[in-house]
Amino acid sequence: MKSILDRRLLRWAVLSCILTLSPANASPGLDAMNFFFHEVNTFEARFGQIFLDESFNELDSSQGRVWVSRPGMFRWDYQAPDAQEIVGDGVNVWIYDVDLEQVSVQPQGEAIGKSPAFLLAGIGNVEDNYRVVDIGTQGRFDWINLIPRDEQGDFREVRIGFEDNRLRLMELLDTLGQRTRISFVDLKENTDISPRVFEFMPPEGIDVIDYTENL
Repeated sequence: MKSILDRRLLRWAVLSCILTLSPANASPGLDAMNFFFHEVNTFEARFGQIFLDESFNELDSSQGRVWVSRPGMFRWDYQAPDAQEIVGDGVNVWIYDVDLEQVSVQPQGEAIGKSPAFLLAGIGNVEDNYRVVDIGTQGRFDWINLIPRDEQGDFREVRIGFEDNRLRLMELLDTLGQRTRISFVDLKENTDISPRVFEFMPPEGIDVIDYTENL
């Protein structure tokens, strides 16, 4: 049970680092990033996620679908095993662990604290939280490296890879030397996404841990 909880907490830590970014000042290597965060208001995709240790051995993998509507709304649905739904409705963040039959909810700002938690959801200024480095083209991808200014955070760097101005890869290096790689396929940009996608109602009979009650 502990290993399942650890993996699910790690997922949220990762999403807290990949869900807040507003475009930085333009430079040759940042063109793709600026286009993505300036011109794309909604997107959805299938994703694959892999956790690697410091020796690049695979520790865990998962896959699912993601939907984003800027600013501030997102949904990540992880498939079984360890099925999980993480939904940001613009006010609160809901985390539903299907197998554990448990939901937690807390205010969106509280859930993320000062971390760059809404990267893909388009809230915040990247330069307030990161040093942005254009590391150029490697293979098919144009890469940006983000170095957190807060040395007390969970991640040492975040790399974002674009192909033809489209988000394809993200790689996060944590303070223990472990890496999370996320690949995106079947990406759809600026299509209509129903607001219901970002609504969450806990299933009947599920335990709900509500961190909003004391606010």
